[in-house]
Amino acid sequence: MPSVSAEAPTGRVGLVALPDRARSPWWELGRRLLAALAILVGTVLLVYFDRDGYGDNADGSVNLIDSIYYTTVTLSTTGYGDIAPVSDRARLINAFIVTPARIAFLVLLIGTTLEVLASQGREMFRVARWRKKMGHHVVVIGYGTKGRSAVETLVNNGLERESVVIVDPSGVALQEAHADGLAVVTGDATRREVLRRAGVADSDQVIITTDSDASNVLATLTVRQLNPDAWIVAAVREQENAPLMKQSGANSVITSSDAVGRLLGLSSLSPTLGSVMEDLLTYGEGLEVAERDLLVSEVGKQPQSLPDQVIAVVRDEKVYRYFDPVVTLLARGDRLVVVRPAKELPWAPRPGTHGEDLAADDG
Repeated sequence: MPSVSAEAPTGRVGLVALPDRARSPWWELGRRLLAALAILVGTVLLVYFDRDGYGDNADGSVNLIDSIYYTTVTLSTTGYGDIAPVSDRARLINAFIVTPARIAFLVLLIGTTLEVLASQGREMFRVARWRKKMGHHVVVIGYGTKGRSAVETLVNNGLERESVVIVDPSGVALQEAHADGLAVVTGDATRREVLRRAGVADSDQVIITTDSDASNVLATLTVRQLNPDAWIVAAVREQENAPLMKQSGANSVITSSDAVGRLLGLSSLSPTLGSVMEDLLTYGEGLEVAERDLLVSEVGKQPQSLPDQVIAVVRDEKVYRYFDPVVTLLARGDRLVVVRPAKELPWAPRPGTHGEDLAADDG
């Protein structure tokens, strides 16, 4: 994706930054103005040291002030003719040094001004176009280890990077998100204005993964106020804070410390079971957990009889374990949570990806 800005300017809270810009246009302008000043000073010194080769219509001689005057009118215009090179050496210096310096000077000033204006215009246009296209996107609050893993999981499962917006106050997180091709809103996610800039009100899902449970609760409350319909998934470090997160409006709460602790315990008690659990959590290899639609050909069958290993059935927005009597026979509208090979294999084709009719779309 093209870029607008690479670093979060200090104090510009809520700035929308799209990835991959190397430097600010104002930094470029300052650098080029210094180059233009260097050309001006160098040319003044060149004329002054060779002042005997110039003639002044006023008094015949050229001093330092005359050198400055001659240089400025020569570099910025075609000159007035009141001071002119008269010696062969001065004329050759003007032809081969001063004239190229004049061209470089004009290119630096005029070209840089046009570039800055064009760059600002492109930035405004790109951000406006980005905002217009936003909607049904995913907002990820916090781009630490958990946030990056969540984004990679979404992308690996088909979500476009352009549909992900990161909210984080850290300059390091901003650079890392830009390197991953993601748009960033810089600022504190507990502030309504920052979340508005991220388009939370129009988002489908919000993932909250900061390192502070208190910040996660406040961000969840603010998100829920702005978007009552968003699906909010939040992380907490301590299990005791999970109920508070639920009360704040989170639809799903993941306890990071407990989950890691359970995985460590399982790996210690049963290394093979720990390996299987790690396999399920790793994308692209071995096994994966996935949710899919029920096929027409599967309606009326038992969950245990399907090629995929069904572990749960989603019916009427409720989740039932595969052995629950309520879902003994699968019905239209059901969705399946399955364990299957991470990659499609000849003996394990991906249901619903080869033109089969879906039960949800039938009748």
